[in-house]
Order: sequence, then C-alpha cells, then structure tokens
Amino acid sequence: MTGAGGTTTSGPHVWAGPRFADIPVDTPRVPAREAAKAELSKGMYHEGDPGLLRRAFDSFWDWIGGLFDSAAGIAPGGPLGVLVLVLLAVGLAAALWWRLGTPKREAGSAKPLFRESGPRGAAEHRTAAERHAAALRWTEAVQERTRAIVRSLEERTLLDPRPGRTADEAAEEAGRRLPDHAARLRAAARTFDALTYGGRTADETAYLAVRTLDSDLEAARPATAITTGAVG
Repeated sequence: MTGAGGTTTSGPHVWAGPRFADIPVDTPRVPAREAAKAELSKGMYHEGDPGLLRRAFDSFWDWIGGLFDSAAGIAPGGPLGVLVLVLLAVGLAAALWWRLGTPKREAGSAKPLFRESGPRGAAEHRTAAERHAAALRWTEAVQERTRAIVRSLEERTLLDPRPGRTADEAAEEAGRRLPDHAARLRAAARTFDALTYGGRTADETAYLAVRTLDSDLEAARPATAITTGAVG
C-alpha cells in the first residue's frame, strides 16, 4: 500500500498454509492391490457364488457356445446351417452303424458257429428254427436256420465238417463253391454274428430271408472246374 510521501508500506503478512504441490505423491499400488485381493477373498463376499460343479458346467457350455459361434461364422446359413450339418452327420453315423453293424472282431476272438456238445443234423436245426419262429422268437430262429444252412452244406460235402468253424469262415468257403449265392451267404453270416455276439435282435423279415436262402441252396449246384471253363 502507498502512503504519504510516496513510500510503500506492506500490510500484515497472511500465511497461505502449506504448499502441497511441492510434496511428492508416491502411492504403493502393489501392496494396495494385494490388500484388496485379500479382503475380497474372504468368505463373506462369496456366500452367494455358485459351486465348483456349477462353474465347471457353465464353463463347458461357454466353450460349446464358442465353438458353435465359430462354426456359425464360417458355415453357410449361419447357426441354421451348423444345425443342419450336425443332423446330417448324426444321420450318416446312424446309417453306417445300421448298415455295417458293430465293429468286426479279431480273428482270434471269433466264436464257432456250433456250440453244442454233440452234432445235430440240418433237419434238427430247421425244426428248432421253425419252433422258435412259431413262438415269435426271431433271433433264435435266424440263428438255428443259419446253422441248418452250414450243416446242410456239410452233409452235401460242399463243406468239410470242421469243428470250431465260424459263420464268416463257412460263408467264405461256401461262397467259393456256390458263387451265385456268395453275397447272400456273407450277409447271413454278418447277421448271425450281429445277433449272437453284437446284441442285435432279428425280426420276421430277417428270418424269412435266411429261410429262403436255405431253400435256394438246397437246389443249387456247386461250380466245378468244367462248368467254370465252359462259361469262360
């Protein structure tokens, strides 16, 4: 303030407080983060959280959803296209399983066609097959009729009687002597294996097919070297 005579006098000194801007600020972030994690890990904060099984289940479905979204992004038609492709794949797998049956057994694990202690003739097997068919036991009827076919071929000396022969082996050997019926013989052997060892069940159609094959084989004549050469 300017007084008389041009001299300047200063007013009373006012303290403006500490200068905080000059004090350096250093916040310890790592300890603070660890303290926060330790606090939040307390049970009181997680009483309503889902259990471990539920979290695993949710993670699994999130993973499935991610796969589905990725596939939908590249498949034609988006999600609907992916659904169609999945249904086609399932249908194809079911068709192949139905057509081919269960996987073939190793040769060493194949079981013999005849399991009884004493031999039975073809007529006895046919009688047993008809008895099962009359009782609508189609699986047993097909099995007995298949055994009747093989036993009949042995009785006609088209097959050498051999203990332990499997249905597949009998079909391959008989198919060489009766080539016109080779495909049906192999099909009958596959059906027998599926019923006996694969847990399948037969129906009336399957039994009628093997019974017709049995009748046709009764009238069939084996292929010989002479007739084969004449045909050639």
